[in-house]
Amino acid sequence: MNKKIRLLSFLFALVVLLATSGWMYYLDQEHQLWGYLPLFQFGSLFATLLLLVYPRFSKMKNKDSLLLAAVGSGVLLWASFPALPTTFFIFFAFIPLLWIEAKIAAAHEGTARWEVFKYSYVSFAIWNILTTYWVGNTALVAGLFAIFLSAAFMTIPFVLFHNTRKRLNDKLGYAAFIAYWITFEYIYLNQEISWTWLNIGNCFGQYPSWVQWYEYTGVFGGALWALVANTLGFQLWKNYERRHTVEKSGIVKLVAWILMPLIASFIMYTQQKDQGPSVEVVVVQPNLEPHYVKFSLSKREQLQRFVSLSQRTLTDSTDYLVFPETSFNRVDYDEILRDRSIVPIKAMIDRHPGLKLITGISTQREFSADEPHGPAVRIYERAGKTRYFEMGNAAIQLTAASTEVPIYIKSKLVPGAEFLPYREVFFFLKPLVEKLDGSMAGLATQEERENFSGSSNEEIAPVICYESIYGSYVTDYVQKGANALFVITNDGWWDNTAGHRQHLAYARLRAIETRRSIARSANTGISGFINQRGDVLQATAYNEAIAIKGKIQLNSEMTVYTKWKDLIARICGFLSILLLLNSFVKGKMKRK
Repeated sequence: MNKKIRLLSFLFALVVLLATSGWMYYLDQEHQLWGYLPLFQFGSLFATLLLLVYPRFSKMKNKDSLLLAAVGSGVLLWASFPALPTTFFIFFAFIPLLWIEAKIAAAHEGTARWEVFKYSYVSFAIWNILTTYWVGNTALVAGLFAIFLSAAFMTIPFVLFHNTRKRLNDKLGYAAFIAYWITFEYIYLNQEISWTWLNIGNCFGQYPSWVQWYEYTGVFGGALWALVANTLGFQLWKNYERRHTVEKSGIVKLVAWILMPLIASFIMYTQQKDQGPSVEVVVVQPNLEPHYVKFSLSKREQLQRFVSLSQRTLTDSTDYLVFPETSFNRVDYDEILRDRSIVPIKAMIDRHPGLKLITGISTQREFSADEPHGPAVRIYERAGKTRYFEMGNAAIQLTAASTEVPIYIKSKLVPGAEFLPYREVFFFLKPLVEKLDGSMAGLATQEERENFSGSSNEEIAPVICYESIYGSYVTDYVQKGANALFVITNDGWWDNTAGHRQHLAYARLRAIETRRSIARSANTGISGFINQRGDVLQATAYNEAIAIKGKIQLNSEMTVYTKWKDLIARICGFLSILLLLNSFVKGKMKRK
């Protein structure tokens, strides 16, 4: 890259970074939302750093073209995810990265892990920034870590693939690329630091008619579909580079691999019908903006909005009323029905015999000094007195004329926002966390999933926000008898960006995997109903206070995926172990 062009690009990126940061600070002081500004801030920050280190970025002679290919792969991966309509790019998005790895491998006699890491990190950082920039609207620093740390994690399977291909052969090497990537996603799903928004199989959430076979495979079937297509496409490109002719048999393989699952899915889609008895559900979207409005309005004003929206839509035949996540704050865990926010809501429910309300609440539970304390218990010293209490993000069910309150505590927490991962390792951050009025303890959780029971064998899964990202986790509700999923969430933290649309798209995949109807209540956009083949019905607009009414069906049949969960990922994990051991032994033998 020409020095003059690089300098001008660096100055432009720096100006954008400073201007965006200043603008965001001003809006924060004015209590206004940031919208798409984190995209420009994260993007300009990464561009500034990349241009700064560019002269020493790589020893490769053709680093300009390699870097351009890395950027291209990142952009293609972004374009494959909701809410863009270009999902089909996922079948080719990794090809530039595979081409880069091949060029690096050809230029080095041994492995070149550092070179592969640098170029792949550029791709994955761009993918993360363009697709999940909106997390910065919730917490800027946490968003920064989520994006750039996630990109670093993604390089691990790619670097391991490079090592394996160099030590074994191309056939086993590209099999390792597929196995390592799926294994990485599976491990990432089950760690405390788990930001799995960009798992490959999620990209099809916008087009459920493409992946009706998720009822057998789950999202890892989609990952396998996409990754194999990329390796077949790259083999075609390699043969073209070598022979300057297009291999017809390779094209047939690639086209057949892509089209056969599509055709099978379209057939399944047309034949799939919702099963089970129907219930009438009212979903409320109160539109209480969580950054400023929700905590500036009085409890009375918020209550009036909930009651008003509900009463406009409820009928004598309504079975369920659904409110979003954390609709009511700091509710005493042991005195729920006496809470000042809950009392008028319960009175409204009592006026409708047979009605059941499922709502999100944030709970507070105080312990005495001699009670057993869990890891989420917070300890405070005030006025010479020690207090022990626990906070939770929960869902409850209120039923007409009932004094029992079933409660479920959210157990798949958001890293950074709801708990600090590996707090035993990062114990030294305690003074900083407490200075920012936070807690190392995080929120409470519970070990087992819990459904809410209704009449006539109704079992409702209260899926709280982030939990809806995890397919295997959601099947735990279904295995315990859930015949419908109620997703309660608060997507307003991200402002009117792609985040809430992506979150809805991923819920559609849960409907296919479990063949369960979904009622979705968001604090603001998008609320609605999702049928058992993943279609969204009565989707609400963003920034709209509204209540909607619809019927969903309660299905009790178990899908293959519900029974076997992430079998594909477990098989890939086993293959990964074999390939890594083989690669390690071959590496040792070569050094000897």
